[in-house]
Amino acid sequence: MIDITIEKMSEKHIAELAEVEQQSFSRPWSYDGLKAELDNLSAVFFVAVADGKAVGYIGFHTVLDEAYIANIAVLPEYRRKGIASALLQCAIDFCKENGFAFITLEVRRSNINAVALYKKFAFEIVGERKNFYTAPTENAYIMTLYFGGPNQ
Repeated sequence: MIDITIEKMSEKHIAELAEVEQQSFSRPWSYDGLKAELDNLSAVFFVAVADGKAVGYIGFHTVLDEAYIANIAVLPEYRRKGIASALLQCAIDFCKENGFAFITLEVRRSNINAVALYKKFAFEIVGERKNFYTAPTENAYIMTLYFGGPNQ
């Protein structure tokens, strides 16, 4: 585990997060797309800061008592150091503290590392979306963590 702090996303993070996007996804969010989330009242974004810079983030949107993860990404040189786990835990804690019913996401079926991460946090595969991803085209698992059950 690397020494990180987790902060709410602010304008100072946007340029660095746009770079995280570029290095993480075949269809990355733009600087303007990330910046627009600052004014989105249903958006919650947390940023991992290490070595004085934003090295990863998790962003999700809320609808009533539901949370939908849009993205979780970490710069390649900071991966496998516990940052994604810390970000995911932060999102889960936020949802639990705010009385959410569940948190859910889509993930590429071939992304075995991400699927394993979500399973480690007790997310369940609850469905599949055909051809959800492009560049390349691929199905997505829908993975959900429900709150409020006997083990939560």
